Amino acid sequence: MSKRLFSIVALLVIASMALSACGAPAAGGGDTIKIAVLAPLSGPVPTFGVSTRDGALLAIEEWNAKGGVLGKQIEAVVEDSQCTADPAVNAANKVIDQDKVHYIVGEVCSKASIPVSEIAEQKGVVQISPTSTNPSVTINPDGSTKGYIFRACFIDPFQGLVMAKFALGQGKTTAFIMFDQGNDYVLGLAEAFEEAFVAGGGTVVGKESYTAQDTDFSAILTKVADSQAEVLFLPDYYNIVNLVAAQAKERGVTAAIMGGDGWDSSDLDLAAAEGGFFSNHYSAEDTRAVVQDWVKRYEAKYGAKPDALATLAYDATNLLIAAIEKAGKDDPAAVKDALAALQYEAVSGTITFDAQHNPIKSAVVMQVKDGKVVFAESIAP
Repeated sequence: MSKRLFSIVALLVIASMALSACGAPAAGGGDTIKIAVLAPLSGPVPTFGVSTRDGALLAIEEWNAKGGVLGKQIEAVVEDSQCTADPAVNAANKVIDQDKVHYIVGEVCSKASIPVSEIAEQKGVVQISPTSTNPSVTINPDGSTKGYIFRACFIDPFQGLVMAKFALGQGKTTAFIMFDQGNDYVLGLAEAFEEAFVAGGGTVVGKESYTAQDTDFSAILTKVADSQAEVLFLPDYYNIVNLVAAQAKERGVTAAIMGGDGWDSSDLDLAAAEGGFFSNHYSAEDTRAVVQDWVKRYEAKYGAKPDALATLAYDATNLLIAAIEKAGKDDPAAVKDALAALQYEAVSGTITFDAQHNPIKSAVVMQVKDGKVVFAESIAP
């Protein structure tokens, strides 16, 4: 081969490699199908990450025991994404570019899932978040739907509506709202609750913001007490709920504290949260066979009842693998289309997706009562 011809061939090879590194990943080869699990195993909410990882891994284990999918075993690639944008972005880029993953289960928190979704959409990787409820996870700024991005949970507007309807149904007509001004999840829930509560005839008698670093909420809670609100709406994660609820009890706040699915954790301070209510995705008390079978399998594997984080991760992983099976090939472009058209009997309900890739299903309201979290009510879309 002449030196000139060799140079041309070399340039063509380099150009081909550069093109393959950009855009959508090629349809899969190899001996396994890789699925990344991005979960906050450290950071502010590690119990969320552990539950998410365990639920996803159990789904993968069960599929592999039945022969995998498309005749291949499924390989899990687990990364700690910390419920924070920068670590989540780093994890997403690592699993896509280095591990050559075509599918992502995660992240858990909206503030991490949103930037991950932008990367996955750009690179043609299918992402399904088990628990990120902010609408922007699956929606572009112009209102269009991100083609490769899905979720297994209901979104903040529905969750806010559920809690507003529940509060009003309990005869409570005044509410005080506390929110973390830097958390997309919290802001979305607070706004949705306020809109639905006021539309239903309620009155918001006060609103106060705080930051994720705050530990002393006495000034805000004094305002809550003075307002004589019947509801204190606190749609944050369990670590903040523990602090606020304990300090509210110390200061004699009588408002019923209510929130969202961020309360659901084995580390929720049940004594502090006693009498509180929160929206959630499923109840282990549900008598449906699919729920009770799931609870038994999870308890046998991990020695504890599955929370909503584990359940939604299990559902999300099953939805994703079922879509791969339906597509008939390891090709993200085909899998996203199969997922959008899928109907699946999941633990958290029979799931179909709307035009924005959100599941259509009911929510439950849970109560902290006598040191336990118990089912209170189910509310349909």
